Amino acid sequence: MAADGCIFHRTLTRSRAAPNQASSPVVCRQVLRVLDVRRYSRDQGSTVYFPQAVLSGEDLYDVTLTDGDCRLQVTLDPGLNRLVERRVLQPGSAVCNATFTPSLSAQLPECPGASADRDSYRLVSVQVRGSADEEEEEEERGGRSQEDWGALPWFGSSGPLVPLRASRSVFLPLWNNVDYSGEAWREAPPTEDREEEEEEEGRQTSVTVRELRDCFLSGRRGVARGAVQHQLIVRIINKSHLMYYGRPDRNCECPYKAVLQVCDRTGSVCVVLWNSVCVSWYRRLQPGDIISLRRYRVKQHYQADVDDIEVSVNSRNPAAQISVLPESSVSPEDLPPAPPYSFYNSQELLERPQGTLCDVIGLLTFSGRSERVRSKDGRGAGLLQYRWLRLEDGSSDQPFTVKLFSTSQPETHLKLHPLSVVVCTRLKSVRPDLRPGSFYLTNTTYTQVYCTGLGHHSQMSYRRLQQVRRFLRWLRGQEDQQVLRRALIGGFFIHPPPPVSLETLMKERRGELGFLQGAELQRELERLCYRERRTFFLQATVAMVTYSRRGQEDRCLFWTDRPSSLSSPSSSSSSSFSPTSPSSVISASSPRPADTSSSWKSRKRRKLLLSETPNKRRPLLAVQPENNNRTEILFEASMEFLENAADEDEEDDDDEEDSSSFTTAPLPPMFPPIATETLPMSFDYHHREEQAAAVAMGGGAKAGSFDSAPSDYYTVRLRALSDGLLVHAVFLPHLSPAPLHHANTWTSILSHGAFSSATPPPSPADLIAMAPQLANQRLVCVLEACHLGGARTELVLSRGFHLKD
Repeated sequence: MAADGCIFHRTLTRSRAAPNQASSPVVCRQVLRVLDVRRYSRDQGSTVYFPQAVLSGEDLYDVTLTDGDCRLQVTLDPGLNRLVERRVLQPGSAVCNATFTPSLSAQLPECPGASADRDSYRLVSVQVRGSADEEEEEEERGGRSQEDWGALPWFGSSGPLVPLRASRSVFLPLWNNVDYSGEAWREAPPTEDREEEEEEEGRQTSVTVRELRDCFLSGRRGVARGAVQHQLIVRIINKSHLMYYGRPDRNCECPYKAVLQVCDRTGSVCVVLWNSVCVSWYRRLQPGDIISLRRYRVKQHYQADVDDIEVSVNSRNPAAQISVLPESSVSPEDLPPAPPYSFYNSQELLERPQGTLCDVIGLLTFSGRSERVRSKDGRGAGLLQYRWLRLEDGSSDQPFTVKLFSTSQPETHLKLHPLSVVVCTRLKSVRPDLRPGSFYLTNTTYTQVYCTGLGHHSQMSYRRLQQVRRFLRWLRGQEDQQVLRRALIGGFFIHPPPPVSLETLMKERRGELGFLQGAELQRELERLCYRERRTFFLQATVAMVTYSRRGQEDRCLFWTDRPSSLSSPSSSSSSSFSPTSPSSVISASSPRPADTSSSWKSRKRRKLLLSETPNKRRPLLAVQPENNNRTEILFEASMEFLENAADEDEEDDDDEEDSSSFTTAPLPPMFPPIATETLPMSFDYHHREEQAAAVAMGGGAKAGSFDSAPSDYYTVRLRALSDGLLVHAVFLPHLSPAPLHHANTWTSILSHGAFSSATPPPSPADLIAMAPQLANQRLVCVLEACHLGGARTELVLSRGFHLKD
């Protein structure tokens, strides 16, 4: 229990009502700290706890707060959910003027983990002060660590945390419904009744997959009737990601299922793990494992095209028994076959048709940031998390491009940084019909990912395959520095690249581009959730173009179509918004934050001097220092296929400075600086863990401490033709990896989204000098938007097609 003198005790005891009196809200004026934010889906009873709220979404959030002396778990009022969905309220945030109201809890004392003396509160209003990044900096300067905060006592409760306003046994991950979250998900198998199970296994007779199928489909049932006691010994071939089926109109404590494709020597069948069995066993069971099943049910397969069966494994009615068997304990005649693999190299996949299922192995040279996209049903709960990867295997000059969605392996995804050897199983190929050459791979239900750093490869049977050994021979011939020069992590990435003509774009979208007015675009950007990615279309003219370098925005080159474009947006005849501007994503009823743009508003007038010296195109490569040991990193990666990886030697990874310079403008335009997440980082092997965390969900703030590749960028001010609203978008013509051939005029650069690879690109000064070509041109603009958290939204101009009269 917390001390009587703590802030929570002094504040919240005032909310406790006397007998026959209603409880009243109380306000805590002191600054509190957010330690954790946990998500879960509501159930049928959740509406009882929010009588005045409009429950538009499916999610509820429990927030752990501290006053420095103790901790308190409260439920966020649904009206404040957007604070979490846009990552304004996050672990590490400082809050004040928090209004609490007492509330009943859905978890009664008889429920697992609930406490009889629990004081339960709702957080109905709050003011967020400062950012989590500022709090982390305070921590590093001598504040408390996460362990110190976790050791504080609870106010009014004890024991494991459970959702307060729904009868759920586990929390959901904060940003997707596919991964698991929390300590309840066991990596070791349950130990209960283990001795009894071993004794029963010795007494029970066994059954084969063929016998189960024949008995069930013939109608005789026999051994397939009711709860099957016969032992089924099978090997796991494939393992699906977790599937969450919780709904607000249904009550289920643990609404999860997962599917295992298993086989023995007589055939294959699907085993479905239900509910709490997933929590106990999902992390423990891996493809290749031999398992024993008893007390399961046989049912008709609900998705099969022809009559087939599935084996249902649940925690009750009956409580199934699972055990993992060592191969030595299974007789040779009963030993299931090894899992089959279908490895293709990058050259072979270029000739395979759409939808080809494949396994791939490669050296990771690009690891994109985590983003989210809405599922086809369009619900907020259907935001799917993904990232882009590039893998090289030496068989062709076109690496694998993989759009990797969550696979219920969160620890593995955090290790996906360049110079890792990655194996992805059960991918499928995607070939857009109208864009040959835009081939990529993506998930299936059974996709699994394995990478160096976690000891995966030494445990998997694929390490003995010829295709894998051929790749390892190529890998051992690579030099660390050569790979490091092309290794990138994070940043804006688009694939497949958009078409280079308006006609092709119209065909792909069947003539429906859904043009937005400027004000409509602003509203859509404000609706985005954290790391949500969307594409928008706008008809506009170009009012201004600037060229800047990150961190040096006060010195830039720019062109404007008229003097009024240089004026402040507040004094302009047209309204304006910047996606990365703090005020653009705060509603009218919200308090306006401190002006963070003062550093680039108060700039001195300087003379515009266009450099006559051509500025070479800066390559998308991080230049690494020479090192005597040329293959240490890649050698260690290959050795994991023989044994668990040892500690790897770290290397110096300083980037070369670009010594080129550029001149400054007489009246610098008022653009917000580019977001740190937009430009890719040069991979720093010495700080690989920090960079991987920076591009993951919840990361990004620390990306600014690493070097970008490149560090320069263009910003375009667009004036919407519909309502004159000014829109600021980043333009990155030097980031395109595809070879393109065109005239390097502004019209062709905008339509291709990149410079031509056939000729040297124009220098920034020359390109700005050519910008008058854009005067009075009407463009169809393809804008890629991604919300980066808090008040920051990235808007990138990927294409600009000239509209002819």
